[in-house]
Amino acid sequence: MSNRFGIVVSLPLSYSGEVKIGDTLLVHHNVFKFYYDMRGREKSGQSFFKDDLFFIDDDQFFLYKRGGKWRSHGKYCFIKPVPPEESIILKPLEEEPLVGVVKYINQELLDLGVKEGDRVSFQPESEYPFEVDGEKLYRMFTKNITLIL
Repeated sequence: MSNRFGIVVSLPLSYSGEVKIGDTLLVHHNVFKFYYDMRGREKSGQSFFKDDLFFIDDDQFFLYKRGGKWRSHGKYCFIKPVPPEESIILKPLEEEPLVGVVKYINQELLDLGVKEGDRVSFQPESEYPFEVDGEKLYRMFTKNITLIL
């Protein structure tokens, strides 16, 4: 798992979302990426502006934190995996497959009747792991949540 956090120092003039200057963002791992070209020269990624400043597009961050509380952004939600359920079938797994609990919800899911804390099922191969405040969570899209259990 790789995490990247950034602090908002400025917002676009036309921005009208909920994020404010001073918020912490959980961003895509490529935002702060540097790479080496064929000659071994370090190059900056497309988000780099100057010094330690980066431009972050609306779809490059997933959570924002204000006042010690994380909030989902846009179409993203975060699901906490659950331990395997007891069964007569041996499951040598650390987590119950395709099941988790909604940790950080988005407005789309709220509009569909899903709440934080709901136990949900999700589509296979939709788990994208992050560590948020020491906890393993899966970042997903609204469309990946298939049902409330």
